[in-house]
Amino acid sequence: MGSLTFTLATSVPGIISAGIEGGELVVRTTRPYLLAIMEMLRDDPRYACEQMMDLCGVDYPDRAERFDVVYNLLSVTHNHRIRVIVTTDETQPVPSVHRLWPSATWWERECYDLFGILFADQPDLRRILTDYGFEGHPLRKDFPLTGYVETRYDEERRQVVYEPVQLTQDFRNFDFESPWEGILTLPGDEKAHAFRQNIKRQE
Repeated sequence: MGSLTFTLATSVPGIISAGIEGGELVVRTTRPYLLAIMEMLRDDPRYACEQMMDLCGVDYPDRAERFDVVYNLLSVTHNHRIRVIVTTDETQPVPSVHRLWPSATWWERECYDLFGILFADQPDLRRILTDYGFEGHPLRKDFPLTGYVETRYDEERRQVVYEPVQLTQDFRNFDFESPWEGILTLPGDEKAHAFRQNIKRQE
């Protein structure tokens, strides 16, 4: 992998950096060069990344380009993996790689659904995990843990309805293992706790 890393870092246009991280080759590039680099990694016999295993997003809200789009590529021929990372924001689309790896459509749809990342030339950019009328993108760091709306089935209207989230009390974080909480038996462990107590009495 060392020679591949050196070649990518020194002789391929558009690569910001290339290095070994966590035992895998990680390549960072920019949106304009993404398709050319991905095509090279697929077709060049030195890399031969026949499969794109997955694509995911990472959110860094404090950055101007807050999102990393991470591509995990696999070469079955050489038994190595290459990770490609490109950055973007809420409005600038990332070129779609679905023409290189058709399976990318599913991953790009998921990334759009959960992060709101746009992909240029993607013909099927629809939500894939959330509902059609869902608002927001759940994996953004600024998305509230409770969401914006909740759903229930209305017997009178005979349909699913959306309503604002209503919490009966403020969110509380219970630490059941803390001795300061005064609860030594975790919920659901009552029988096991009683069984242990009975053994101690018999001893």
